[in-house]
Amino acid sequence: MLIGYARVSTTDQNLDLQIDALEKAGCEKIYQDELSGTKDNRPGLLKALEHLREDDTLVVWKLDRLGRGVKNLIELVSDLDSKNIHLKSVTDSIDTSTPSGRFFFHVMASLAQMERELIVERTKAGLLAAKKQGRIGGRKRIMTNSKLDNAKKLLEAGALPRDVAKDLGVSLATLYRWVPAK
Repeated sequence: MLIGYARVSTTDQNLDLQIDALEKAGCEKIYQDELSGTKDNRPGLLKALEHLREDDTLVVWKLDRLGRGVKNLIELVSDLDSKNIHLKSVTDSIDTSTPSGRFFFHVMASLAQMERELIVERTKAGLLAAKKQGRIGGRKRIMTNSKLDNAKKLLEAGALPRDVAKDLGVSLATLYRWVPAK
């Protein structure tokens, strides 16, 4: 029996492409998740694994749908192999029911891990370069230096904090965070 598993990382992504490919591959049942591959608790994958029996095949659209790390992928495939269950990846042309498929799986898993590590490395380098240029991540401060100066002047002149916050277009909590009560 062919059992399919589809996963997207976020709820704004769409599973249709993967499900169509799994149906074309002949999957009788398809389980799915809408959460990150780095999460250990993926209910759809757990149900798919529970449903698999000896000589069945777990089918995925792409190898990275099972997870991000080579170690976890290899552990999963080893566990499946110990139960005489195979893995097939539609787009990666991997089928662990053959010796060449098992070899290709290990090569592709290593490449997927390397790609993930390179993305993380490039992201960190980009953030470091931005930091050196004086930019930091996150959204811009709502309480600018000029607003802060105005708030202090208004409060010293006796204005009510809620009126000052409203005039500056910030919440009362934001005002108190930047100009603590004395």
